[in-house]
Amino acid sequence: MTTGRAIDAFDSLVDGWFDHLRGRRVPDRVFEVASHLGDFGLVWLIVATARGLGSDADPDRVPRLVAIFAAESLIVNQGVKRLFRRRRPSERPDVAERLREPLTSSFPSGHASSAACAAVILTDGDPAIRALVWPVAAIVATSRIHTRMHHPSDVVAGAAVGYAIGRAAQRFWPDPHVRHGNS
Repeated sequence: MTTGRAIDAFDSLVDGWFDHLRGRRVPDRVFEVASHLGDFGLVWLIVATARGLGSDADPDRVPRLVAIFAAESLIVNQGVKRLFRRRRPSERPDVAERLREPLTSSFPSGHASSAACAAVILTDGDPAIRALVWPVAAIVATSRIHTRMHHPSDVVAGAAVGYAIGRAAQRFWPDPHVRHGNS
């Protein structure tokens, strides 16, 4: 996949913002852990399961959440990524050596897509957890830039795709426990 000059300039600019963090113990560790937790949507399955155990009303929500997460992963990893053959960044920091080497195309970021989709779905009708879930989603997505597993534009595109999938899931398979007003 070839990209335009504007996208290359964007990628270079944003990637440069992380240069002062790479090679530092705390940021490397935070983004490494976030990247591991984002593998296969693990962190979102943990959150969904924890919510399911949290109350009598939530256990029947877990299968819906898992099905939506599985559909998002299938759409992105076996659908959208196959349409694009973008190579991953060639230079990687030391922290990337401890991460799973993805087999799919760089575009779009599956971690960013699953993070945005999960944040939309998990916070639907539950504003109390938005302050927790959205920042975790941002850290998981951003971890892919820090570790240079993705170009920044891959992460932005992945987040947009995941957000769209999450909103579509809300519309076409609404959570029966969430009441949406007509405002």
